[in-house]
Amino acid sequence: MNVLVTGACGLIGEKICSGILKKENKVTATDINPSEYNEGKVNYRFVQADVYDRDVYDRLFKEEKFDVVVHCACTVDNDLGYIITEKEIKRSAVFDSFIYTSSVAAGVKKFILISTSQVYELTKTREPIRETDKLRLTTNYAKLKYDSERKLASSINKQTEMIAAVLRIAPIYTSSYLDNLINKILDSDEKMFVYRNGDYGFQFCCLHNLVDFILCFMKIADDKKYIGIYNVSDPNIISVREIIKFARSKNKYGPVIQRNIGSDMVKAKLARITDREQMKSNYRYNDLDTYFYNNVLDGTKSNSVCTFRWNIDNTK
Repeated sequence: MNVLVTGACGLIGEKICSGILKKENKVTATDINPSEYNEGKVNYRFVQADVYDRDVYDRLFKEEKFDVVVHCACTVDNDLGYIITEKEIKRSAVFDSFIYTSSVAAGVKKFILISTSQVYELTKTREPIRETDKLRLTTNYAKLKYDSERKLASSINKQTEMIAAVLRIAPIYTSSYLDNLINKILDSDEKMFVYRNGDYGFQFCCLHNLVDFILCFMKIADDKKYIGIYNVSDPNIISVREIIKFARSKNKYGPVIQRNIGSDMVKAKLARITDREQMKSNYRYNDLDTYFYNNVLDGTKSNSVCTFRWNIDNTK
């Protein structure tokens, strides 16, 4: 297949391009700056382009007949930092509008959008969060990605050929990228903490599981029944105990303080007032609600496309 990957030189984009190339596909990679990760590989072409460089994308869509577009641009942990401002929201909106329009006009067969599980409202029940569950767009990043989802849905409603998937991914990690994992055991003073014996946990996504899902979707999604939203994450949550063990194995382990749940629940209520701006803009803001409510994603739909084999014990 001939594949366009936007945001291709960030952490996520690099690995996606690499996986696509290993399956003997052709990749055109776009980003603001190049990276060396895939440079020199067969069937890999890098084109430098900012999100506002519409003329560059117009030329690419005229020159190439893309079968698939994987839209990674404007994604946290890829080419956005963890502070998301109104500027990032506007940049994403501009880029989304013309990348969708161009893809539809060019007859792209499959379109994959990287979104986020942060759009969901946390549930107080033991039921996992499904793709049809309630949304809570309280953060800038959730708003940015949900706006991207809506624009994509609006674009494909105007034609019938494109098979589009929105991937609501949990925070990612690899053996060398631990930021999202470590953040869950750090307090505001950058000290590690734990409740009880660390038997609670969080939903994450090994980056290699995301890549595998994209490759499987590209291969098997051959009719409109595959159009829709997919939760993409590891099959199981990762406990705080496992995070601490993993951090220790990577020499990122320090003293761990045991904290009191009751007093922190009171702090969480106060934080909704005092930290409102931080909660909105900081993708990694430690919202204590995620410690006390269910954050498990239902992977039933994504498992019908791909079997997830990577976890914190075997990630590379």
